Amino acid sequence: MIFQKEIVIKPYPRGFHLISNQVFNEVPKMSGIVNVFIKHTSASITINENADPSVRVDFENHFNKLVSDQDVHYTHTIEGPDDMTSHIKSSLLGSSVNFPIKDGIPQIGIWQGIYLCEHRNMASSRKLFITIIGE
Repeated sequence: MIFQKEIVIKPYPRGFHLISNQVFNEVPKMSGIVNVFIKHTSASITINENADPSVRVDFENHFNKLVSDQDVHYTHTIEGPDDMTSHIKSSLLGSSVNFPIKDGIPQIGIWQGIYLCEHRNMASSRKLFITIIGE
């Protein structure tokens, strides 16, 4: 059996935001593998530490240092200084995550959560496409 659904995530400010519950609330009572795909090139999605908010701050600070909006060598800047840097950060982190579910319960670690990694200074809402392959 295959389940698919698109959901819209409200706009978030630049940074790393836990969206686990927004995704988990859309998962039906089935068992299998979940894929969550973000339909954007200037934001990404990842699974990481969900307990200490300082981890998300450190992620944002690290990626801003690694791929700085202050660098002047980018040519793709039509939408501003965060244009190309957002695409690079998105490629580094990725556009999808996978995790198992059993009877509708996500089987991720107790300290794991799904992050929306927003790389734009002024982002709009984001679309996620959820696919479950299972029974």
